[in-house]
Amino acid sequence: MTAKPEQLTASEQERRQKLEQNKLQKRLRREVGQAIAEFSMIEAGDKVMCCLSGGKDSYAMLDILLNLQKSAPVDFELIAVNLDQKQPGFPEEILPAYLESLGIEYHIIEKDTYSIVKEKVPEGKTTCGLCSRLRRGILYNFAEAHGVTKIALGHHRDDLLETLFLNMFYGGKLKSMPPVLHSDDGRNTVIRPLAFSREKDIARYAELREFPIIPCNLCGSQENLQRQVIKDMFQHWDKQHPGRLETMFRALCNVEPSHLADPNLYDFKEGKRLGGKRQAVVQSVEPEQSFGRLDVLNL
Repeated sequence: MTAKPEQLTASEQERRQKLEQNKLQKRLRREVGQAIAEFSMIEAGDKVMCCLSGGKDSYAMLDILLNLQKSAPVDFELIAVNLDQKQPGFPEEILPAYLESLGIEYHIIEKDTYSIVKEKVPEGKTTCGLCSRLRRGILYNFAEAHGVTKIALGHHRDDLLETLFLNMFYGGKLKSMPPVLHSDDGRNTVIRPLAFSREKDIARYAELREFPIIPCNLCGSQENLQRQVIKDMFQHWDKQHPGRLETMFRALCNVEPSHLADPNLYDFKEGKRLGGKRQAVVQSVEPEQSFGRLDVLNL
């Protein structure tokens, strides 16, 4: 008869949590390693900038990359960067204290994008679009100025699937977030090391590792986010139809252009594949307060 968690002693609970943490770390490490190898994300001599938001995904990404760095067959550098957007009540001391404890090089960029977003976006409208454009433009310019060769973002498998459905439902496009994205002008290369990892695994790992999570008070509580509608649908599917999300992700990695309907991908007259459209980076108009060039990648 298996004992319930509340019936276990404190030491037994700690032992079980440690075993679960090790198991999750091995799984995430394996998936990140697979993504890096399959998509050639990191090469010898790379300077990888881990963009930290204070959320579970970016914490887990940095944690796994630091772990992999110790035994990687190639040498690469890791730095951590956080953008302090001057949101009211943002606990500025949390990330520096955490990164100091890791002994990793880090940078905190201070830009008041919060005021711009609140000024430009009408009350009741979602703020994510403009906030993302401002944030990414600042981070990409910082990367170029500091010799960064790869920009690591904490998007996971569920993010890729959600973006696919968002683009289909609301954008009329069959596209998602690629694991690796090269900008047209050659300025930046974005990588997503968690592309093969499930959000629920990352969430549990972050809980067990006790990362100091910082909530986003600007957009995290918005009720009218289209992405949240898709996320709720996925959670329902995951419970009612186990394995469906895994099958969907396999489909994302197994595309047959001749069985779609895009003449830019497949020449139906000649019966051969084509190069397709290429619009990785869209240039955005800068707001009144200049933050340099603003690049938008798969918002």
